[in-house]
This record gives sequence, C-alpha cells and structure tokens, in this order.
Amino acid sequence: MKKFTSYIIIGVLVISASCKKNFLDRYPQDAISPELFFKSEEDLAVYVNGLLSLTDVGEYLGDQQSDNVATTAAVEIKNIMIGNPSSQTLTGGWDWGRLRDINYLLDNYNKANVTQEIKDHYAGLARYYRAKFYFDKIIRYSDVPWYSRALKPGDADLFKGRDSRVMVVDSMMADLSFASTHIREKVPTGTPGLWAAKLLYARIALFEGTFRKYHPELKLEGTANRFLDSARIQAADIMQSGKFSIYNTGKPDQDYATLFASLDLLQNKEVILADPYDMVKGSNSNINGNVFGDYEQSPSRDLVQTYLMKDGTRFTSIAGYDKLPFVAEFQNRDPRMRQTLAGPGFIRAGETRPYIQRLNKNFTGYHQLKGYYNTTDNNIAGSMDFPVYRYAEALLTYAEAKAELNSLTQTDLDQSVNLLRTRAGMPALNLAVSNADPDPLLAAAFKDVTGGMKGVLLEIRRERRIEFALEGYRFNDLMRWHAGKLLEKIPEGMYFPGLGKYDLTGDGIEDIILIDKGSDIPAEDKKEKNSLGITLVYYKAGSIGESVTVYLKNGNAGGTLVTETNVRKFTEPKYYYRPVPYTQVALNPALTQIFDWK
Repeated sequence: MKKFTSYIIIGVLVISASCKKNFLDRYPQDAISPELFFKSEEDLAVYVNGLLSLTDVGEYLGDQQSDNVATTAAVEIKNIMIGNPSSQTLTGGWDWGRLRDINYLLDNYNKANVTQEIKDHYAGLARYYRAKFYFDKIIRYSDVPWYSRALKPGDADLFKGRDSRVMVVDSMMADLSFASTHIREKVPTGTPGLWAAKLLYARIALFEGTFRKYHPELKLEGTANRFLDSARIQAADIMQSGKFSIYNTGKPDQDYATLFASLDLLQNKEVILADPYDMVKGSNSNINGNVFGDYEQSPSRDLVQTYLMKDGTRFTSIAGYDKLPFVAEFQNRDPRMRQTLAGPGFIRAGETRPYIQRLNKNFTGYHQLKGYYNTTDNNIAGSMDFPVYRYAEALLTYAEAKAELNSLTQTDLDQSVNLLRTRAGMPALNLAVSNADPDPLLAAAFKDVTGGMKGVLLEIRRERRIEFALEGYRFNDLMRWHAGKLLEKIPEGMYFPGLGKYDLTGDGIEDIILIDKGSDIPAEDKKEKNSLGITLVYYKAGSIGESVTVYLKNGNAGGTLVTETNVRKFTEPKYYYRPVPYTQVALNPALTQIFDWK
C-alpha cells in the first residue's frame, strides 16, 4: 500500500506506532491533545490525509495466490496446501494499529468548530477506511473483535473474544451506508470520494452475499440476498450517475491496455479512483522489471485457455486445444489476451525484432504485459498511474448480483458486461444462449452454480477473470465462490510436443531448440542459426529434478512447462479462513479458534 503521510507534521499519527502486545492498548501520550488539535476543517483534512492508503502498482503481482499464475515464491496459500499449517506458522494479519488511528478520528472529529456537513464528510471517510480495514479481517478470519472506538490501557474490551461475522459485517455495512451518503463527490486528486465509497460498498456487499450463499458452513445462506441486493443498488447508482463510462476510442486492440499503461488516468472516465505517480515529483511507480521477464510470477495456461475466440466461441471447444503450441494459442482470440500477455510478434521498445519468449525452470513461458509500460525511458515507466477503482467493476458487480438474484435480463447484460465486450471488439453475451448451453469446463469447475441462470453466471465469472486478470482480484473471487479446490491444480505453462525447434514469434521460422537432457548446449559459435541468420536459443529439456534448463511435464516426451510437483490439498472449509496467531491467543484466551484450526 502507498501511504500519503507528508502532511502529518505535528505528531498526531504517533498513535499508529506498534501497540503494546501488538494490540490496541496504547494511548497516544505523546500526541497533541485532541482538544487542541481537532478544531478546524484543516485539522480534520490533515488527519484524514494521513490515513490515505491506496492500492498501487504492486497489485499487478497480486494474483500469485490464485490459479492465474505460477510462482516459485513461498506464497501463503501454497504453503498451506503443501504443508502442515497451524496458528504457530500462520502469524501474519492480526494487526490493529491502523484501526486505532481511524477510531481516534471518529472519537474526536465532533470537537471541530465546523458545520455538520464538514463533520459528516470526514467521519464518512473514516468510516470508509474502517469498513475497508474490517473487510480484510473478515476475508481472513471471519469472526473478529469489533472495535468502534480507540481503546485505552486497562480497557476491558482489550481482551474480549471474537464478535460474530454477522455483527461485524452489519457494522461494516452501517459504516459504508454512512460513507456513501456523506462523503463529498469533489475531493482532492487521488483520494476517495463519493463514488469510490459506493464502489467499495458494492464490492464488499457482493463478496459477502456470494460468500454466504456458497459457504454452508456459515449457515447464513438465507441472508445472502440482502447483500446481493445492496451490491446491485450501489452498482446501479454508479451506472445511473452518468459520471463514468468505459474507455473506448474504437481501437479494440489498444483501448483496454491503455488503462494499465497510462501516465494520466485522472482524466479517464472509466477510472473512479486513480493512484497517480510522477517521477519528476519523486513518486515512482516503476514495476516494469517485475511484471515482464522470466522470473517468479508467470501467467498460467489455465488463464490462457479461459479467453474466448474472437468470434465469441469457446477456445476449449477446439479439438486438441490443450496441445496447441504458443503461436496457435494466440490466433483469433479475445483482443484483451494480447493486451494482458505478450503474444507472438510482440516487440519491446528499443528493439527491431519480435521478442522471443525466454524460458527457464521456474517459468511458464507466458509473459505478463498488464502493468508493463513498453518504453526504455525510466522516467516514463515510473510515472504510470494505477487504476484503483474502475467503472468496469461496477458493471460486472451489477451483472453478477442480478444473476445471483435470478433477475438478470438481456438489457442488464447490454448495459454492463456487453459494454466491456464491445470495447474489446467481442460479440455480445446473450442471456438465452448462455443459459441454454453452459460451458461444461466452467460448470465442472464451479459445481455450486445451479439453476436457470447457471450458464450466464459462469460466463460472468469468465468475464470477471479476463477483465481483471493479474490485477489481484482472482483469489478473493475463488474464496467467495467456494472454489478453493481449483487451487489444488498445479499451474502449467506452454505446450511443447517434444524435443526440437519451435517458432515463438509467429513468422514460421524457428527461434528456439529443445535438446535432450543428456546433450550439452554447444558453444555460441557452434549453435545452429535459422533461415534469418539468427542463432537459435538452446534449452535442455527434462523432468523436475534433472540437470536441465526447462522442465516439461513428461520430460523428453514433451508436455507443458511445469515449475513444481508438490501435491496440493485444499481442506474445506478450513482453508477458507486463517487461525488467530498463537501468540495472540496466548495473550488473550478469549480468542478461540474456528473451523478446526489449532
């Protein structure tokens, strides 16, 4: 998270220092008295600016926990599935200092000598931040203690137990209701305003509604529709406001990519809230070296196969789709695919020839473009804005909520999902056709989806995966849809039928050669050249654990590129939640564990 705290020069936010016992029991003894500080709107603004925390470009690496990417990093969910997790090994996440900062403002904002409208605006922002804070806690722990005020040493509530999910979420909804009716529409650049509050409201309501619907262990299925309807209402308010629109200049091969490689998103009508960067002013967003390359995070073949054909038909309906090589995979696909992933023929800035995908033992072969600014100018790359909230989310939230409520119409689709498809140059999603012929692979992946809206719900889920690919949404979506079992499948990469030469640039001329694990890669002057006179790139292929440079699923016999073989097991419902860290339970025995965590 990027935090803007430069305005906090008088020590008010000393309260965000580490709390005694890492909890909520330290009073800001060295902070200026609230009676002396909270006097004017400027005081309230200074404090709220110190709370500002925006999602940033690091979110382009946020899909590591999901089936969208392969990674050799020690990400939490993978460690959980292959290890023996407990409250002694899962110790992150139980931090509460930020909540105390938020509640401190809510305890004191009424002291300011300003109008009620001003007070309500800043209280609304604080309650927006509090709902956002608790959203992260609910996602991770479900039942958590609810604190509506800043605690002091000796306060009995310091050692209370977990409040129910019902109570906490209802309190969050109350915060969001207040925020979405009292935060101003016009706010300083790069800070949340009215419409950002409404989108967060819609996001949380959709999450909670679908989580309750698809998670029987909570025994809250009967309350799901109330949240789904809230998500629908908030998304509809954004849509009906006339303030936003999908960025579409009629260039389906470029418009989508512009959102993720732009120096100025503040004027883009699709962006409800942007995190602005400017290298000249010392704010660096450079993430180019992390998203594009052959290290750590790489898109999965499963994600690649999710994109439809350009005519709207399923790629997975093609005979032998699972054995198509790299160049063939990218032919006639949804244009968003080439704007998210580097396809055959992609040319990097400063180069004259197409880029040849680099391979290695820890990589799928697919290269991420989303979040990558194709330039050799570091000042430009470092000044790329990040779209924190996009109008596209409001549209997809609206469509999903209405489908879950069994009230989606073709008009609804045309006003939501199909605006995204139109921007991408894709055929419109048809309600009747989708429901008459559900995708069998998606149906097998999401067995909980049933009823008359099954087909279109599956397509909305596809659309959400594609539209938000590699933006950090996927893991939470899988969790709320009760689809954790999908994470048991080890992500795979490009397919190679065996050893030999392969074209990766799409010109029909070989670029690389896979040789036997028992062979040696020849010296540079001994390597074979292709018909263009360019030296082939050599890789020794074999199985995981062998002395080779790339791993193939079937070794020398070919197959997909693989990066690991550890067996994964997603235990339901336990792994949809995390335990309270052992040290916290030791300090406060009232914090009991749930869902078989020890």
